[in-house]
Order: sequence, then structure tokens, then C-alpha cells
Amino acid sequence: MGKGTGEVRYDADGVRRVMRKRDYLADFGGQLGLGLMANLVGQLTYFYTDKVGMAVGGVGVVMMIAKIIDAFTDVIVGNMVDHSKGGNKKYYSWMLRMAVPAAVVIIMMFTVPIRAGQTAALIYVLVTNLLLTAVIYTMIATPFGAVMIVRTNSLSERSSMGLFRAVGNYGAGMVVAIATIPITNILGGTQNAWIKYGVVIGAVTLLLLLICYNNGRKAKFASDYEQEERIREAWETEQEEAVPFMEALGMLFHNKYWVIVLLFNLITSISSAIATSSGTYYAKWIFGNDNLVAITGAVGMLATVVGFVLSKPIIEKLGVTKTVQLGLLGAAVPALIRCFIPTNFILVTVCNLFASFIQIPLMCLYGVLTAMAVDYNEWKYDKKLVAMSGGAIGFGSKVGNGLGSVILTAFLAIGAYDATLEAASASMRYAIYGFSNYLPLVINVVMFLIFTRFDLEKKLPKMREEVAARKNAK
Repeated sequence: MGKGTGEVRYDADGVRRVMRKRDYLADFGGQLGLGLMANLVGQLTYFYTDKVGMAVGGVGVVMMIAKIIDAFTDVIVGNMVDHSKGGNKKYYSWMLRMAVPAAVVIIMMFTVPIRAGQTAALIYVLVTNLLLTAVIYTMIATPFGAVMIVRTNSLSERSSMGLFRAVGNYGAGMVVAIATIPITNILGGTQNAWIKYGVVIGAVTLLLLLICYNNGRKAKFASDYEQEERIREAWETEQEEAVPFMEALGMLFHNKYWVIVLLFNLITSISSAIATSSGTYYAKWIFGNDNLVAITGAVGMLATVVGFVLSKPIIEKLGVTKTVQLGLLGAAVPALIRCFIPTNFILVTVCNLFASFIQIPLMCLYGVLTAMAVDYNEWKYDKKLVAMSGGAIGFGSKVGNGLGSVILTAFLAIGAYDATLEAASASMRYAIYGFSNYLPLVINVVMFLIFTRFDLEKKLPKMREEVAARKNAK
């Protein structure tokens, strides 16, 4: 609705627009806060092995256990949200409840009691990782992810929300990648330096989540306008209808598009988790200076800004499916180049710049792809399964992050990683090449092949017409 004018706005498909500029900015802030939490976790492997002195194999196993448990909480919380009452406000209420615990646990992540021994430290790492990711992050991110689907029915506005959220998430990744090592090194490079850094990140995350919640609790959803048009009763019945957990899970696994999006989240999350952690190892052991990660991060930020500026025109020109396929193949090419010329800092940096740029439009479409799978649920089953669809997709992301951590630490263990050496051994160098260059090449090619089966985009308009006809016939 236009500010102060009461003007009703519609998108190119004739669907009512409901989003305001401040909604997009608040949405961006919420995702930025979540992104800081998630990307900070990506730096922990390096912190545990090189700053705290924990055994690399133990860290890998503990991180994997945490992520597996974490993954199942997405499905459980998604089903819980679908069954809960409270109307539209239920999607934001968890953000308020979890904001302070999030800030506290972020700080706790760095207070590992290594003096108590390896076993005690590993238990502490497991508990704090579970608290942050399996409990706090999931209880915020799952309903927040569902907001994109229920907030507006406009595909254009969903795409714009996806763009702002991608900027927030990727921006958080860039901030963590650029700032973490230089700032903690300036503060002394010790565990205490990382704790101070955690205090700042925790405070910023708390502020962003509270701002997003405050805007969300006052926001008007598509259903609120539908109420004005006297169709809210039918909408609420449709949205609030509870589906038994196992029945809902069966429906999702019979939705081939949901399965593809699940695999997409799983495989790209493996790649993202490895990329988040691998940069510091690459800078330290291949280029000889871990502070160089800030330079590669800054270059990535430049590519990110350009990528986000061009994302919407690219998506509008190519469509959802072709944009994803372009991003996957585009990321495979620089990985291939790095396989042949892995030690040239300038070339590696340029390759990373291109890979960052080409994948930005793809990152804007995670929520859109999930929303498309939800629309297919509605066409096939007359049930959207909104939060559970998003939560189960989150399952793929969490398992992918866990597998990424395990794969990275497995490469390091096979390469006989030793953080106390002055220079990397040959086996360490090839281990780092393996998870930084060879694996991303394979992952992106495999995901491209999987995504060739995703043909939902061209089918959706007709499906929506059929759904609308069914509703009108009731």
C-alpha cells in the first residue's frame, strides 16, 4: 500500500503487493543477524584447531554430531510452527524469545575450557554448538524462513525478499571473512582476543534481531488484506490445518521438486561450509599469511556488490531455473582453473571473485525455490505445509554444513595436519587443495546435473489457476 495514499499496488501478474521499503530493510537485518551466527560457526574449525589447540579429528566428529542433531530439529520445529496458533505474529515471536540467548551463546562459543583437557573441551564444543545452531538458530530461522511464503503472494516481492535476504546472509559472510582474522590478530590472536570479538558480534546480532522483530510484529501480511476482501476465513482454515507429522513428511518426499530443492540445499551447503572454513587455511599454508584472507574477502565483497546490483535483471531475464544452472556452472569453471594453478595468489583471488559474482543471483533464489515447492504441495495435496517445508529444507542445509565440516577435517586428518609446523608439508598442501579446489568442481557439476530435472517454473502458472479454480468451487 502506498504510503499515506491508500493506493493498492499490484505486480505484473496481477497479485497485490504488500511489502514496504522498511519491511525489506528489517528483513535484511534479520537475515544479517542470522548470517552472522551461521558464518561465525564456519570459522570455528580454525579457531578450535589453531587457536585453542584441539585435535582436528575430534573437532570434525563433534561438529558432525552437532549438525546431525541440529538437522532434525529443523523438521521438528517446522512441524511445531505449522501446528501452532497465533496468526501471522507467530512467525516473529520466536525471534524475540531467542534474541538474548543468541547473544549469550555466541560469546560462550569462544570460552572453550581447553585447560580442563581435550575431552572436556570437546563436550563443551558439542553443547555450545547444539545450543546455538540446533536450538536458538533453528527456532528463529525456521519461522523466519516461512515468512517469505506467507508474507506476500507476489512472486516479484518474494524475489525481492530473497534478494535482500541474500544480501544480508552473504554480507554477514563477507564481514566475518574479512574481519575475523585481522581483528583477532590485532587484539593479540589469542583465545581472549576471539572472546572479545564474540562479544561484539553477539551485541550486533541482538540489535538486528530486535529491530526485525519490532517491524515484523506490526507488519501486514497478504492474509490481512485478504481479510479486507472478506476471504480471510477460508485462508485461515487452509493455513492453520494441522497435518500429522509422518503424513506431512511422506507428502514432501513424494514432491520431486521439494526433493530437488532439498538436495540443492544439502550439496550447496557442503560447498559453502567448506568455502567458509577453507579460506583461512589456504591463506595461512598456501600463501604463507592468514591475514591475506581479508584481501580475498574484500575482493569477494566487491564481486558481491556488483552481483547483487545485477541479480534482479539477471533473474528477470533468465528466469529462476536458468539462473541457478548458470550459477552452478559458473562456479565450476574457476574451481577447475584453481586445480591447475593453485599457488598463484592473484589468479586464485580473481577466480574467487568471478565465482562469488556468478553465484550471487543463485543465492537470491533459495527462498523462491522453497516457495515454488510449497506451491506444488498446494496443487498436489491441497496443503502447503509452509513451515515444515522450509524446516525440512533447513534439514538439508544443516546436514550439508555438518558434512562440510567433517569433509574438511577428514581432508586435514588424511593430510596429517599439524598446526605447530612453520610451513605446510606436502600432504597438508594437497589436503587443502582437495577441499578448496577439487571438491567444489565436483560438487557444482553434480548439482547442475540434478537441477536439470527441475522444470516446475514453467508449470506453476497453470497450477495456480487450477488451485484458484478449486478454491472458488468450494
